[in-house]
Amino acid sequence: MRFLHKVFTLGHFVISLMFIVCAFVLILLATLQLWQSLQWDSILALRQRLNGVLESIALLTVAVAALELGQTLLEEEVQREAHMSAPTRVRRFLSRFMVVLVVSLSIETLVLVFRVSHDSPELLPYVATVGLVAGFLLAAWGLFIRFNCCAEELEPEAMAQAKQEDEKLA
Repeated sequence: MRFLHKVFTLGHFVISLMFIVCAFVLILLATLQLWQSLQWDSILALRQRLNGVLESIALLTVAVAALELGQTLLEEEVQREAHMSAPTRVRRFLSRFMVVLVVSLSIETLVLVFRVSHDSPELLPYVATVGLVAGFLLAAWGLFIRFNCCAEELEPEAMAQAKQEDEKLA
């Protein structure tokens, strides 16, 4: 059974590295997109330049999400070897993921509003749906934390252990 546990840890490590590599590739692509949009000697129209900048922001948003997911997997599954049976662990892991997801969806909604309002205003209801999903996820996450606090009170030692591990990683 320990061998299988090591295999899962190795798998989490490889996946976290792949998230990190993908994030850096996205950062590179966003940089290239932004550079291309800012080349004043090219014959791009102002709207094309704006779309290039907005596309860079969208790529960077996904890169932040990928970096955060890679870091979360690395810290929670590889360094801590966390077991998701404790309510404290579940809340912390989901909270880190939900922060990235809600912020990324919110930024993506903002980028899409700018892009779609200029090019295809008839698509704005679909963009609004993405924003509503971000709001719904934020509300659901708040409810999860609210209900999970009761479970955490049943095991204060798990919270103390998680805080000690945070100090060791810092």
